[in-house]
Amino acid sequence: MRDLPNRANVPDCVPARIVNEYAYCPRLAYIEWVQSEFVDNYETVDGRYSHRGVDREEGSLPGPEADPGHTRARQVWLSAPAEYLTARIDLVQGSGSSVTVVDYKRGSVPENPERSWEADRVQVCAQLLVLRANGYNCEGAEIYYVASKTRVPVTVTPELIATTRRLVAEIRQMAEEGLVPPPLQESPKCVRCSVAGICLPDETNFLAHHPSEKAEAQQEVRRLLPARDDPCPLYVQAQGARVSLKGETIEVRAKESEPVQARIFETSQLCVFGNVQITTQALREMLQRNIPVAFFSTGGWFCGAAKGMAHKNVELRQLQYATAAAPAKCLSIAAQMIVTKIRNSRTILMRNHPGLPQNCSERLARLAVAAGRAKKPESLLGIEGVAARLYYSHFSDLLKGKATASRGHEWAFDFNGRNRRPPLDPVNALLSYAYGLLTKDLMVTAWTVGFDPFLGFYHKPRYGRPALALDLMEEFRPIIADSVVISAVNNGIVGPDDFVRRGPAVALKDNARRKFIQAYERRLDTLVTHPLFGYRISYRRVLEVQVRLLGRFLYGEIDSYPGFRTR
Repeated sequence: MRDLPNRANVPDCVPARIVNEYAYCPRLAYIEWVQSEFVDNYETVDGRYSHRGVDREEGSLPGPEADPGHTRARQVWLSAPAEYLTARIDLVQGSGSSVTVVDYKRGSVPENPERSWEADRVQVCAQLLVLRANGYNCEGAEIYYVASKTRVPVTVTPELIATTRRLVAEIRQMAEEGLVPPPLQESPKCVRCSVAGICLPDETNFLAHHPSEKAEAQQEVRRLLPARDDPCPLYVQAQGARVSLKGETIEVRAKESEPVQARIFETSQLCVFGNVQITTQALREMLQRNIPVAFFSTGGWFCGAAKGMAHKNVELRQLQYATAAAPAKCLSIAAQMIVTKIRNSRTILMRNHPGLPQNCSERLARLAVAAGRAKKPESLLGIEGVAARLYYSHFSDLLKGKATASRGHEWAFDFNGRNRRPPLDPVNALLSYAYGLLTKDLMVTAWTVGFDPFLGFYHKPRYGRPALALDLMEEFRPIIADSVVISAVNNGIVGPDDFVRRGPAVALKDNARRKFIQAYERRLDTLVTHPLFGYRISYRRVLEVQVRLLGRFLYGEIDSYPGFRTR
C-alpha cells in the first residue's frame, strides 16, 4: 500500500455537491474533491445545459431578519462552518425569512416511493442545513427534474438530516486519511460516470483479483471509456508558418498557401516544428483549455512542451516522488516495463521475420525471464542492452528491398545496428523520428494523468529529460514506433528520395515527415484488443490506460504494474 502522511489541513467545508457524489459513489467523491480530477461526458454537458436557466446569479436573498416579502434568488452561495458545509444553491424562494430550497437535476423523476434519488435528497438537505445555519427558517426542499419538468418535494426528516451529517463526517474522514475508496463491483453506475476512464473500476478490480502476470480475462471486461479519442493532434511544420486564433478555430498561415483551420475542441495537442510562430492569443487559449503545445526542431528532435496550470492531483505526484526515492519499488516497475519490451520485441520479430532463427526467439524469451528476476538496476540495464542488440541484429531482415539502391543513391534501407545523435542512415533516421513522436505523446499523457514526466523509475533524472515518458515508452517502442517504421518502408510510404544527407547525418525531407506523421497517427488510431481486459481500444487510448494503471499501482490498489504485452 502507499505511504503518505495524513492531511492536517482538510478544507473546513464540504461542498453540498460532493455530498451528492459520495452518496452515489465514495470513490467518485474522492476523485473529484480530493484529487481534483474531472472530465466531461454527455450527461455532465447536458446537465450544464439543463442548468442554463438557473446558472445566472439573479435576484437577492434578504437577511434573515428582513421584513417579510417575496424572495427569489438564484445561485446563492453560502457556507455553514458549524455543519462543515458549503453550498451553491440553484434557487431559493419564499417569503421573508421562510424560504424553500430548490435544486435542479437533468434527469427524470425516478419510479420509487420517494420519487427522488437518495443522493439528490442528501444534497438538498445539505443546502437546507446551510440556510438554517445562516439564520433562515427553511423547512421546505424540492428537486426539479428537468426531463420530467416536475418539482418533487422532499420531506426533511430527522433521519435524513442525520444521514446527511453522517456522510459529511465520512467525507472529511476519507480526506484526512487519504485512502482512495475501492471501486464499485460491476455497478451500472459506472456506465454513466464521467470519470470512469480515470477510475478504471473494472480494470482495477480485475487486476486486484488476478495479480499474476499470466492472468487473462475469462470474459470481456466492460469498456467504460471510448475506444478512440475524438480530438486529434495538429502538426505544423511549414517553415515560417504562423499559428493564430480565429474565433473557435486555430488558423495556420504558411507562405504562398491558403490558410488552414482546425476547430479548437477537436484538437488534442499542437505540435510545431522548427521556425513556426504562434501568437500569444493562440498560446494562451491552448493553455487555458489544457491543450499542450509541443515544440520540435526542424529535424524532429523533441525539445519540450508548454502546458497550462499543473494538474491539481498533487497526491499522485507525492506518490511518484516517494516511489522514485525507493530503489526496490523503482526496480519492480522498471523490470515489468523491460520484460514487456523484450517480449513485444520478440513478437514483432516472430510476426515479420520470414525465417527467424529458433535460438533468437528462445534467447529473447530467456532474457525476458531474466529481466523479471533482476536484483539490481545495473543488471536490468545489461539485460536490456543484450536484448536490444539481439533484436536490432535481425531488424534489417524485416525491411523489404533493404539492399536495393535506386537511381544512383548512395544508400537505401540498409540497417547495421542502432545509431543516433545524429542518425547515419535512413532507417535510424526513421526510428529516431518515431521515438521522438512517441516520447512527446507519452509526456503529454503523463501530464494529463497528473504525473511529473521528468521523474522516472528506470531512466535517471537529467536536465530537460522526460525520464518518466522514456520509461513508459519502453514497452511501446516495438509495437508502435518500430512497427510504423517497418510499415513505412515496406509499403513505400517513404523511399530513398525522401532523405537528405548533411555530412554524415541523414534526415527526412519535409514532405516525407508529413507522410511519416500520417502513418504514425494511423498506427495510434488502430484498434487493438487489450490482452488483459479483452475490449478493443486504440493504441492512443492504450497509452492513457497504461499510465493510469501505473497510478493505480502507486496507490496500492493493484500489486504490480501490468505491462501491455501484444499477442
